[in-house]
Amino acid sequence: MLAFILRRLFQSVIVMVTVAFIAFMLFQYVGDPVVFLLGQDATTEQIKQLRADLGLDRSFVVQFVHFLGNAVQGEFGLSLRQAAKVSRLISERFPATLELALVAALIAVALGVPMGVYAALRRGTVTSQLLMTISLLGVSLPTFLIGILLILIFAVTLGWLPSFGRGEVVQLGWWSSGLLTAKGWRHMVLPAVTLAIFQLTLIMRLVRAEMLEVLRTDYIKFARARGLSNRTIHFGHALKNTLVPVMTIAGLQLGGLIAFAIITETVFQWPGMGLLFIQAVTFADIPVMAAYLCLISLIFVVINLVVDLLYFAVDPRLRIDRATGH
Repeated sequence: MLAFILRRLFQSVIVMVTVAFIAFMLFQYVGDPVVFLLGQDATTEQIKQLRADLGLDRSFVVQFVHFLGNAVQGEFGLSLRQAAKVSRLISERFPATLELALVAALIAVALGVPMGVYAALRRGTVTSQLLMTISLLGVSLPTFLIGILLILIFAVTLGWLPSFGRGEVVQLGWWSSGLLTAKGWRHMVLPAVTLAIFQLTLIMRLVRAEMLEVLRTDYIKFARARGLSNRTIHFGHALKNTLVPVMTIAGLQLGGLIAFAIITETVFQWPGMGLLFIQAVTFADIPVMAAYLCLISLIFVVINLVVDLLYFAVDPRLRIDRATGH
């Protein structure tokens, strides 16, 4: 187990160093930060002095090592557009994105798993076919179109829910939460559902496929031969083994929700990291782009590491393979 953890940690470090190098290359080839800061009318002396102050006159290796050291501490310099520390901008926007992703993930898992189980156990029924048709639409429709349709129906036509913004939030130290107010929840509904629909349909189809596969295995046939009830077989044996691969996918999808919330945040003007990243791309704000890339990669690496450890702990076959050297 220890060797497994150390190997995964080493792989994670390699991935993060590679991502940091890619982020650092943004500073080298995507515009000149000195020009963004000083403008086109800056004199040669001003440009030279600012390059020295920013350390841009040093060698490539020295600059990368300096960038890597700052990145480990969560420092990425100043935003070229807002002239504020990037770490502060990220910390202000991160709670909104994380809460949106967590609520969307909860919706996807809470609805996707039982819908997938029902579609597998009631295969061929009208309701099961209807669920599969809806899941196909959820997978096929682009996220921005789903968001626009939800806004048109529930915000414009019915007037039940707000169409943009985060609503009222509560400050808990540096963390701002919209989950503690009624207005915050009303603003959360549409973007969370929009972000969750694709993941929900993906989980539902995956659970259905895995459930059908497990129900055809020999140990399920043996359980039926022993006279066990359908409830025990379906939920005590089949579902437990079905959730092993689903757990892996769901964990990775959480990182995907955080990373790919950009479109949802743009449609609903949700004040999260995705909207900040879109604004950074528009204005070529390289420090913010680099920080976003490193943070999202770190989230993926951490989630992937946790999922690997959970998978190792849940599936006894992996422990047996490690013990026998396979």
